[in-house]
Amino acid sequence: MKTVLVVGGAGYIGSVLTGHLLVEGYKVVVLDNFVYANNQCVLPYIGNERYRFIYGDLSDVRTLTHAMQGVSDIVILAGLVGDPITKRYPEISHRVNDIGIQKLLAFCNGKNLNRVVFVSTCSNYGLIKENELADENFELNPLSLYAKSKVAAEKYILGMKGTVDFSPIILRFATAFGLSPRMRFDLTVSEFVLDLASGKELLVYDPDTWRPYCHVKDFARLISQVLVARSDVVSFEVFNAGGDLNNYTKRGIVELILAKRPECTVKYQQHGSDPRNYRVNFSKVRERLGFTPEFSVSDGIDELLAAIESRIFDGPNVSRLGNFEVSIS
Repeated sequence: MKTVLVVGGAGYIGSVLTGHLLVEGYKVVVLDNFVYANNQCVLPYIGNERYRFIYGDLSDVRTLTHAMQGVSDIVILAGLVGDPITKRYPEISHRVNDIGIQKLLAFCNGKNLNRVVFVSTCSNYGLIKENELADENFELNPLSLYAKSKVAAEKYILGMKGTVDFSPIILRFATAFGLSPRMRFDLTVSEFVLDLASGKELLVYDPDTWRPYCHVKDFARLISQVLVARSDVVSFEVFNAGGDLNNYTKRGIVELILAKRPECTVKYQQHGSDPRNYRVNFSKVRERLGFTPEFSVSDGIDELLAAIESRIFDGPNVSRLGNFEVSIS
């Protein structure tokens, strides 16, 4: 029975991945310092005999030594995730996303590990021409502090080839959507659905810019596939993580929501603060690993609308669920 250490396992994707791995029969160790005050997200798993939670910092040697006991594989999700949060806290971002992540990667060597999965982002592509699709060899153009840190970590990992005893894999995640024990409403799909379902007028900046999207459950399924794939297929490889069916403009997502809730009101405006515009080619992950998403953006909209209508997210602070501020200094 493999034991997987999920660094950042109490987060939006990590908490879903934890449940998925437990169902698949893995033992799971989660290392997290609740940087977003998301402490209660681990409650569904406390008491499971194959689950262990460790509170601590990803760059602390004693904490890492304790967390890695008996671990066969590691998934690195932790960090300050997203452009706004890294811009708001640049010093903490550098300490965690640059120095901390690279210390963690270096510490992994010599620990008898199999796979080390590093979760990066398709935001690394930044801004590309309308008629282009970015595959894994496409020139990287990180526009934000967040993406620049991811690119730096990727370079660090690929530079380890021939010097480490584990197999690293880089997954460039599309923008996530879907329900999670640690819900985020600061991501495009969930933000749009919540605002419109709440009767607010939605203001959408740069509606015709493209992004790829992927459900958190599909991310979890892909990571579990990577953990069991042949080493010669995944070792020191980069994969765009997502699927062609979920490349959308912001306007396209709004239209999906309006098809289900035509009474909602939307306004569009150009020249917002986020210029990113990229469509992504997912043929490599499909051909090498046989991975295609099971959930469409429309599916994600349906499940979120159902949850909102069931009063699951009732409360005055629901719109503050997301990566808005940190609880560490």
